[in-house]
Amino acid sequence: MTGTAESGVSAQGSKNHADPERKRRPVFIMGCHRSGTNLLYDTLLSAGGFAVYRGYLPIYEILIPRFGSLENPRNRQKIVETWLQSKGFRRAGLEAGPLSSKLRTECRSGGDFIRIVMDEIAQSQGVQRWALYDPDSVLNMARIKRDMPDPLFVHIIRDGRDIALSLMKMGAFRPFPWSQRSRGLLETALYWDWTVHKGRQYGRQIPGDYIEIHYEELVTESRAALARLGDFLDHDLDYDRIQKAGLGRLRESNSSFRGDEKEMQNPVNRWREKLSHQQVVALEALIGRSLEEFGYLLTVDSEERRIGFRWKCLASVYPRFLSTKHWLKVSTPVGHLANLSALELHDSASDAD
Repeated sequence: MTGTAESGVSAQGSKNHADPERKRRPVFIMGCHRSGTNLLYDTLLSAGGFAVYRGYLPIYEILIPRFGSLENPRNRQKIVETWLQSKGFRRAGLEAGPLSSKLRTECRSGGDFIRIVMDEIAQSQGVQRWALYDPDSVLNMARIKRDMPDPLFVHIIRDGRDIALSLMKMGAFRPFPWSQRSRGLLETALYWDWTVHKGRQYGRQIPGDYIEIHYEELVTESRAALARLGDFLDHDLDYDRIQKAGLGRLRESNSSFRGDEKEMQNPVNRWREKLSHQQVVALEALIGRSLEEFGYLLTVDSEERRIGFRWKCLASVYPRFLSTKHWLKVSTPVGHLANLSALELHDSASDAD
């Protein structure tokens, strides 16, 4: 595994750019679920200089699809009222009155919403910069960039075989809404493939503001990875200071293998021990081209990497299904059905976590 982003996709040397404001520009941490987005976000927070926020701002994925454009005062009122009841607001540490007033008067887009909330959090903490954790930003980069011209995007990528293993173990997804079973290993791999390519597709349009970091590089070559990322962000990501602060996932893992001490200590290439040879063959046959594209070595001979007609069809259809599903959610009235449960609108004992 190369551990570096492909030429033309990563930003080239922030130290040599002519942007004196880069060190204050906001940062979006994103990637396929289970890729290490939490770990990367907590690494940045542990470096210092970023506002510490552990809430959820799903303005593009949930709130706008559910209630409509923020340009409409009635929609804006509903969005603000709903989010002020959420766990994300309760974790912001802000007073509802002043924030509500500013959102109602100044907010006209998803970007405005994020900027106003995060700027207020940063100001309350006495820092000049913020980073936002939201894996799904990888699907909304174009809209974010349209609404906010200044963000920098950090896309963390992890071996699709480990992603498929982790998501399958969690049993959190179904391949289609009508499916009766959890998403299997191969469907999950296709989801990873689609998500990562979406991120790279958008990233190519803004090469100076986009970088890819490999999870494996962050874990096993931490100093080098942080040096490269720090150069891109124009931010001091001192390894020793980060380890000393040890915020969030640097101290307490959210791994799907919690309880297995051996696996917790070895988060890279779990698939080598956990997957059967037949499963690896199927995975590499299905997503092998993408694994190689992102710098991961294949272990199965090309003659052995064969998949049946059913999986060939699914590999062709499933990405289109995922793209259509996302488009329907964010661009059509179907979005009015968006589920609000992720906002955790009711108080819970875990709010202080």
